Amino acid sequence: MRGRAKIKTMKRVNLKAAVWKEGKQYVSQCLNVDVASFGATKKKAMENLKEALELYFEDQDISQINKVERPDVFSLTLTNA
Repeated sequence: MRGRAKIKTMKRVNLKAAVWKEGKQYVSQCLNVDVASFGATKKKAMENLKEALELYFEDQDISQINKVERPDVFSLTLTNA
């Protein structure tokens, strides 16, 4: 079949992310894979995270994503020795 371009099938995946403020920036982190980003606003932090994830998954097997249903968030207090 000469002359036909190979069509790549696009897969859709739902991911979970957390966003929090650190100083003057917002940090966004994917909970399914170890990818994070940041931005001046929550929206920009999430846009940057989406771009980082798209780049990350260019060469990754999307079936290897860890499922995250409902993460529990805890506060911890540490004391330095």
